[in-house]
Amino acid sequence: MFPLRGLTSTPLPPLHLKTSHPLPPLNATISTAITSKFSISDEDLESRGFNLHRKIADLNLDHLNKVFVAVGFPRRDPQKIRLALENTNSLLWVEYKKTQKPVAFARATGDGVFNAIIWDVVVDPSFQGIGLGKAVMERLMEELLEKGIINIALYSEPRVLGFYRPLGFVADPDGIKGMVYSRKKNSKR
Repeated sequence: MFPLRGLTSTPLPPLHLKTSHPLPPLNATISTAITSKFSISDEDLESRGFNLHRKIADLNLDHLNKVFVAVGFPRRDPQKIRLALENTNSLLWVEYKKTQKPVAFARATGDGVFNAIIWDVVVDPSFQGIGLGKAVMERLMEELLEKGIINIALYSEPRVLGFYRPLGFVADPDGIKGMVYSRKKNSKR
């Protein structure tokens, strides 16, 4: 996911996960369906030199910040990153074992019951194109769906919308229009 830059008069609509069927009675059914659809297994990631993490304990925020900057995010204050991550419901990051640095990351916030928004989906440019972004998103989606959360949104730059569509996201479902608060002051007439 890439950040929105500057103020816009017509904000981009959020993407929402498209669910065309009601949830089955047990969340385990969803988990089984998604787990079997991982494009890269945990074992394959491990054999290719990557570790999956779901906690911030070993995450070096300076290294994560470098990945953010490498994909076009503005540099962020590490203390604010820590605070944001401490207030995050779900996160997943991939560490490259040789360097012990994060190379892929995504997180979700929400109410833990009905709604979630996915933020900060990034893959270090030197590791893009090998399936790490998809691996992170698939596992983050599995975690959210296991909790019974089916209203899942994310914001994305238009140039990467194609990445999210195969994962089940659609732009503007059912005519829903997103809005973004803007600090832009109204000009006096």
